[in-house]
Amino acid sequence: MAFEMILTDEQKARYAGYWRDRVITDFLDEAAAAAPDKVAFVDPRRRVTYGELRREVDRCALGLRELGVGPGDVVSFQLPNWIEWIVVHYAASRIGAISNPLIPIYRERELGFMVGLARSKVIVVPSTFRGFDHAGMVDKLRDDWPALEHVLVVGGSWDEFAATSWEERRDPAELADLRPDPDDVTLLIFTSGTTGEPKGVMHTHNTAVAANDPLPERLGITADTVFHMASTLAHLTGFLYGARLAVQNGATTILQDVWDPSRFVELVEEHRITYTSAATPFLHDTLNAPNLAEHDLSSLTRFCCMGAPIPRAIVRQAREKLPDLVVLGGWGQSEDALVTLGIPGDPDDKLIDTDGYPWPGMRIRAVDPEGTEVPPGTEGRLQVTGPFLFVGYAERLEMARESFDGEWFDTGDLATIDADGYLSISGRTKDVIIRGGENIPVVYVENVLYEHPGIAEVAVVGLPDPRLQERACACVVPAAGQELTFVGMRDFLAEKGVARQYWPERLEILPELPRTASGKIQKFRLREEIGGS
Repeated sequence: MAFEMILTDEQKARYAGYWRDRVITDFLDEAAAAAPDKVAFVDPRRRVTYGELRREVDRCALGLRELGVGPGDVVSFQLPNWIEWIVVHYAASRIGAISNPLIPIYRERELGFMVGLARSKVIVVPSTFRGFDHAGMVDKLRDDWPALEHVLVVGGSWDEFAATSWEERRDPAELADLRPDPDDVTLLIFTSGTTGEPKGVMHTHNTAVAANDPLPERLGITADTVFHMASTLAHLTGFLYGARLAVQNGATTILQDVWDPSRFVELVEEHRITYTSAATPFLHDTLNAPNLAEHDLSSLTRFCCMGAPIPRAIVRQAREKLPDLVVLGGWGQSEDALVTLGIPGDPDDKLIDTDGYPWPGMRIRAVDPEGTEVPPGTEGRLQVTGPFLFVGYAERLEMARESFDGEWFDTGDLATIDADGYLSISGRTKDVIIRGGENIPVVYVENVLYEHPGIAEVAVVGLPDPRLQERACACVVPAAGQELTFVGMRDFLAEKGVARQYWPERLEILPELPRTASGKIQKFRLREEIGGS
């Protein structure tokens, strides 16, 4: 199908220096030619070299062509972090089809909406994963998807999948002629839904490749780097830094399909993993893994926390337990990939207390309600522009246009930018707590509460109040074996010198916080669940 894009010719010209007009299979071909026997990916079921991966990708691409998939068609796949995920995505890219990865935890409601909006021609699912019958779910939904022509099921092994799903009656020479235009859409990925209905974010080959290009120089990535990914590959973090970053650098990636911090610790030692990207809960779990002290983690030198601010107390804890590890905070979205990230060697006031510095080509600004840029250190609505920006929302062209102020994309976040250009996220424009006309700095309060030894996780949300408009509620998951009282929380904030008007006026103790598959806390769900209690 043809999706309307909002990128202008003028923007394309501006970003020409960062767009290299390459597609991901170009990198695969180069890596396979240079080091065919090098391990490309390892998952819990098998491993594959670059030479083997290229052959599997080409076979899958020819199979998709046999099924009638062509340039611009959408291929949806709801697969775990298995090598089959990589093969399907690269095969779709090889023939100019659009990849629509779907998070494995999605069920009928989410899947029905997303595949219907995408008008997918093919969907690929596991027969079962973690005890759930994915194939059965798709059978129930199939009549709701008139555009869907084929359902492909991954069983217990790649051989089973390849033998039953793909035909080999086509000439491999046709693949070269199907190399897509780098400005074509390659990815349709849905926002993770922290505030409501997900949107289908579209990226081109150029925007996706450009988003990974600056990482090697800033983070010291080489072909010898060993990457790790436990976040779902169907989220942009996993897509960019799990499925593609290593291939763009001829390196190796270790995949986990089910997050287990104890297993991660073992994998670091076994494979000498050097780099991982994940949301903050993964870092918290790693630091508290029961077998942490039993394994050599000295190879792990980069832990990039992306998608949400890192509580500063966790960064300090990481320094104490893993002195070789540099924890870098970053900020980004499905619409603009990773916009900022800390720089190894930065002073603590930058590395710990900000969300990093923009990547080359990406520009950020904070504006007031009228759209005027505010001075450094002043909170405003965060806007970004640059070569990583998405090119539209599927079937939501007007929504995409309304998100832009000229060339600037309005992120929906509130932030300050210091005089050196470093970003500090202070909250969401839709998550601001306004108590009696005064804004409460939500992220600041959460960071202080994370320093409490009795708190494992916390989210501060606003609840309606007839007099003050809103009151702040702290939703807390206690640390193991710890108890927290409302009075104890307020005493702690007083000891930390937090202004009284910022103190939460309610405490909710919860077993866990609702999160998206990428680890972002869904504050809208917290408000719904506790608002009336």
